[in-house]
Amino acid sequence: PPHAEPIFESPLRVLVAEDNVVNQKVISNMLIRAGLTVTLAENGQIACDLYQREDFDIILMDIQMPVLDGTQATAHIRTTSKFSESPVPIVAVTAHSMPGDRERYLSLGMDDYVVKPLKRADLLTCIHRNCIGEGQI
Repeated sequence: PPHAEPIFESPLRVLVAEDNVVNQKVISNMLIRAGLTVTLAENGQIACDLYQREDFDIILMDIQMPVLDGTQATAHIRTTSKFSESPVPIVAVTAHSMPGDRERYLSLGMDDYVVKPLKRADLLTCIHRNCIGEGQI
């Protein structure tokens, strides 16, 4: 049987940095159906600007985007982090899964990594793991 999807007690605020409109809709629908609050950014620069103005529980960061790509945006967010808070988890979202990618993204300041096409259960489990912790599903 497929593993159970995690349940979120409170509506986590998710910043989705994704330039592809179809992917924006797919990811938004998955998250909204799980009771999460979604804010979209169509490139890394907009993601950085939104991060400075609003509070998010987690950021889903597409790697390949115009203006600032996901790794550049992550570096910017990590160097301009809000001092009062623990660092927001940033999850790399990529269509390219190569050996060593996970380690590379983690070394660039990201906390986790998911591969497109996204599976709802995998995405929600990843968000839960990074925002709430293991074993509390």
